[in-house]
Amino acid sequence: MALIVQKFGGTSVASTDRIKNVAKRVARWRAQGHDIILVPSAMAGETNRLIGLAREISPAPDPRELDVIASTGEQVTIGLLAMAMHAEGLKAKSFTGFQVGVLTDSTFTKARILKIDQHRIRKALADGHVVVVAGFQGADEHGNITTLGRGGSDTSAVALAAAMKADECQIYTDVDGVYTTDPRVVPEARKLDNITFEEMLEMASLGSKVLQIRSVEFAGKYKVKLRVLSSFEEEGEGTLITVEEKGNMEQPIISGIAFNRDEAKLTVLGVPDRPGIAYQILGPIADANIDVDMIIQNIGRDDTTDFSFTVNRTDYGKALAILETVKERIGARDITGDTTICKVSAVGVGMRSHPGVASKMFGALAKENINLQMISTSEIKISVVIEERYLELAVRVLHKAFGLEKPPKSKLGLTGRGETDIITPS
Repeated sequence: MALIVQKFGGTSVASTDRIKNVAKRVARWRAQGHDIILVPSAMAGETNRLIGLAREISPAPDPRELDVIASTGEQVTIGLLAMAMHAEGLKAKSFTGFQVGVLTDSTFTKARILKIDQHRIRKALADGHVVVVAGFQGADEHGNITTLGRGGSDTSAVALAAAMKADECQIYTDVDGVYTTDPRVVPEARKLDNITFEEMLEMASLGSKVLQIRSVEFAGKYKVKLRVLSSFEEEGEGTLITVEEKGNMEQPIISGIAFNRDEAKLTVLGVPDRPGIAYQILGPIADANIDVDMIIQNIGRDDTTDFSFTVNRTDYGKALAILETVKERIGARDITGDTTICKVSAVGVGMRSHPGVASKMFGALAKENINLQMISTSEIKISVVIEERYLELAVRVLHKAFGLEKPPKSKLGLTGRGETDIITPS
């Protein structure tokens, strides 16, 4: 018998009927003797509704008060879930993040978990309760309610699994696993039986919405066995996200094609070609809490160069305004921007041992006359910036070029999953 943390997303608890279905599913797990910690999100659309109410009062709500409001969505869900399990004849007890001692820093609306007090959870489990903990929230050292940012319930679940040394953390969502790419773009996309933390981290950072990136970071750091499953299908093993197991896991060259539409490019033209200029440009951007992604600096000519980088599209206006002030200070010629770009990436741990991935990727895109504006690479990823109008074509072309619609072959020439233990209800 195992200790399992199960996280249910907003669509999984979007109505009282769905909440009752979650309770029935948990009852089947409990019948097998498993200890269960549930971490639900707010009901679908509820967080947006709450934030909308706040913005009707103030267009720029105070972050502390916004967290007080936004955290109530999960509080409603945990109470309803506990009641639904009582109706199934189960002992269940709900707790807010504050009640179980989820200690965070004081960065309101995107706090980070520092520590979790296990005492109340372990006592409730020992007394035979299913423990229901509100995801997405905690409290800082001053007792202020904090939230963890969008998708924060994933991080709550993984953090609880790490603190409690759970046997598995199961993320239930509206998809049945992690796919080679978005099936809405490529109908032939294939569900992956397993994927490494490194690959999942890259895919999450590149726009995959299956898991919040911080939850994957947490799982990798603490070696939490993580599985993505469907809330609406009783059968299926989902996708296991774990450390690389060379003897068991399939190792295709490329595991998936990720993409992100929410990109914007900024270019500072005629930048003086001297040491420290990159810091003078990007320092103020960092001070404004704007994440920079890809960076390219051209070869200097006539003692000047051009400096380009990408940011999230929502930060474009803010970044552009900052650069206008920087331009005067450093003596740059002009600032240009483009919000009609996107990023497409090939991800796979197999790149480490297989040369020629970049040439295959660039060749496939060249055949479709898709121009590459920027390129960046890592050990297991190659990303390109292209015009947004070519996004779906590029994803389909690359998915086919790397044969991702075909099941991987094992070293014995067979297909199928690796030899990883699976926890499932009988």
